[in-house]
Amino acid sequence: MSTTHSLSKGDRAPRFTLYTDEAQPWALSDHLDQPVVLLFFPGAFTSVCTTELNAVNNDLGSFEPAHVVGISTDAPAVLSEFRSTQQFEFPLLSDHDATVCAEYGAKYDQNFTAMGLDRIAKRAAFVVDPAGTIQYAEVLDDAGQQPDFDALKETVQQLKGDRHEH
Repeated sequence: MSTTHSLSKGDRAPRFTLYTDEAQPWALSDHLDQPVVLLFFPGAFTSVCTTELNAVNNDLGSFEPAHVVGISTDAPAVLSEFRSTQQFEFPLLSDHDATVCAEYGAKYDQNFTAMGLDRIAKRAAFVVDPAGTIQYAEVLDDAGQQPDFDALKETVQQLKGDRHEH
């Protein structure tokens, strides 16, 4: 099942449970006590993905209090090695069959390479608020581009401010 459109700000975030790099279930619904930053990336151990996730990891404090997770179609064992090698302080989730990627409009449809690979995540970033609503959405067709980290952090900080006002 493939989605041709991406989700936008104001849409309900599709609920999902995926396995972490430690082979533990991770459910979006269990982490909505704070905003959640979902970072979809094409592949572990690739240069742009490594740069992206290290940029977030090195500035993780700026994303507080959000839960940050990376999501790719790599197997949990591959993600475990990637996380260990790079010393990421946030979990990596395996969407091995690309179902969640497709639900978020963040899946290439056999056009990622000349090989016709059909289970590759697009580079994408979403911020989900505690009500389960998407407050930031960015899906990049060009895997060489990076998400707008400043906009991601700004969205998290706005949500943090909103929570203190209520």
